[in-house]
Amino acid sequence: MEQAVIAALLVVGLVVGAGVGASYARAQRGWKDYQTIRTSVPGARRTAWTAIRGVVVKIAVIALLTVGAAAYAASGSDEERASPTPTGTPTPSHRPGR
Repeated sequence: MEQAVIAALLVVGLVVGAGVGASYARAQRGWKDYQTIRTSVPGARRTAWTAIRGVVVKIAVIALLTVGAAAYAASGSDEERASPTPTGTPTPSHRPGR
């Protein structure tokens, strides 16, 4: 009878031990992954801000160029035009055949 009880306790101990060992290994792996990610966050954050800053600078340059081009087009040129200006007097049209 004692051997049956000892065998049953051994089986229960093995099952509980396997469950506890698996849980411990999972917790240890999770903690290690957490530490790895925690140390990589500042570098990833720095990279993200660098990318955002690059995009903002490009948008600002494009906006300034667009505003400058619109202001230049609205103000007109400072040079005199070489083409003749229209006159206020109408020119008589010659009708052929009359």
